Amino acid sequence: MDTVRKIAKITKGKSAVDGAGVKLVRVIGYNDTKDYDPFLMLDAFDSENPDDYTKGFPWHPHRGIETITYLIQGDIEHGDSLGNKGSILDGDCQWMTAGSGIIHQEMPKARNRMLGAQLWLNLPAKDKMTRPSYGDIKSENIPEVTENGAKIRVIAGSYKGIEGAFEGKYIKATYLDVSLAAGQGWSFSNNPEETLFIYIFSGKVLFDSEESPKDLIDEKQAVLFGPGEKFWIRAANQPVRFILLSGKPLKEPIAWGGPIVMNTKEELDLAFRELDSQTFIK
Repeated sequence: MDTVRKIAKITKGKSAVDGAGVKLVRVIGYNDTKDYDPFLMLDAFDSENPDDYTKGFPWHPHRGIETITYLIQGDIEHGDSLGNKGSILDGDCQWMTAGSGIIHQEMPKARNRMLGAQLWLNLPAKDKMTRPSYGDIKSENIPEVTENGAKIRVIAGSYKGIEGAFEGKYIKATYLDVSLAAGQGWSFSNNPEETLFIYIFSGKVLFDSEESPKDLIDEKQAVLFGPGEKFWIRAANQPVRFILLSGKPLKEPIAWGGPIVMNTKEELDLAFRELDSQTFIK
């Protein structure tokens, strides 16, 4: 019988303002890197007020990480130092490998609602200085599996033999967007050594077979799970939507300075000297 993963940590996150004035919730961040390895940061967006987000994230650098931006609803125009430009729209995902260095901007446009998340995924030390690249994942190319009151969008990784729209080159992360009907249970099996967590966009969930107040987890929180072959969840008395992230931990040192994440302070200092001397882009 498969071992079911148990809750290891619940992270509510904190309201924050980033970029030029974007209001968001920093769900996980600098102080959570050991627990959530290889995931560094998760910012969640949910607003019906354009003033909360349209100031955007003007030109800024990244090195040593991948940023994964997934929109359930919204419109983000983007551009970068490689000459890429376009828009992330409803159901789209952008998987950007910053690698050796990229400068880009992300500018949300006014819509009825901005709902989504940006995840920072660490790069292994040997790949920190890899060539930057973009993975544009369009909504229509994301496989969807519908079963027993559940809908699973397979953004990356695989689910029951269905390959996702994207495969990470450096860390084979799984990224699922899961919707459950009220009262519906759902399970997912994968490598027990991988870090696995979910972020609940809406609804309340249970992780044990009998409903009791201590088991009920509310929306707008991340839930990290311990080792096990099987993850199991059940929606309470209303529909639930969450994202599931899983990846093998790197267990490497982290030197983090703003938008740059390296392994040593020396590498971090070099990155900022190169920014100052305009030699950052390779």
